[in-house]
Amino acid sequence: MVEFVLTLSRVLAAFSRLVLWMAGAGLVAMTAFIGMQVWGRFVLNDTPTWTETSSILLMGWVIFLGAAVGIREGNHLSFDVLLYVLPQRVVRVCHYISDFVVIAFGTGMIAYGWQLADTTWSTTIPNLGITGATSFFSLIFGGVLMILFSVERLLRRAVGLPTARFGEDAIED
Repeated sequence: MVEFVLTLSRVLAAFSRLVLWMAGAGLVAMTAFIGMQVWGRFVLNDTPTWTETSSILLMGWVIFLGAAVGIREGNHLSFDVLLYVLPQRVVRVCHYISDFVVIAFGTGMIAYGWQLADTTWSTTIPNLGITGATSFFSLIFGGVLMILFSVERLLRRAVGLPTARFGEDAIED
C-alpha cells in the first residue's frame, strides 16, 4: 500500500506542478489583457471589449487552481497555534477533520458549481460569445482538485507518510 501511495503522490506532484504552471500562465495572461485594456482606453481611445470579461474568467481559474495546489502543499491559511500545544493524538484527529472538511467543501463546490453551470448554460457571455456556464467550470474543476489532493493527504497519513500540513514534514515528491 505504501508503494501505491508513493506512486500516486509522484503522479499528483507532477500534476500539481502542471496545475500551478497553468495558474501562473493564467495570471500572466490576465495581466496582459488588463494592460491591453488600459493601453486601448488611454492611448488608442478604443478599448477592446473582450479583455475585462476574459480577465475575470481567468481570475476564477487562477484562484481555484492555486487554492487546490495550496491545499496539497499545505500552504493554505490555517490557525495551527493550538495544534502545537495539543497531544499528538488530538493533532492527528484535527488533521483528519481538516481534510474531511476540505473534501466536503470541494464536494459543495462541484455540486453548486454544476447547478450554476446548468442554470447558465443557455446564456451567452456577450463579449466572448461563449456559454455563461464557462464562468463556473473553474469552480467545478477546483473542487475536483481539492478533493483529489485531500484524499491523497488522507492516504499518506493512513500509511504513515508525512504531509505538509500543520507543521508536519514536507510531502516527498
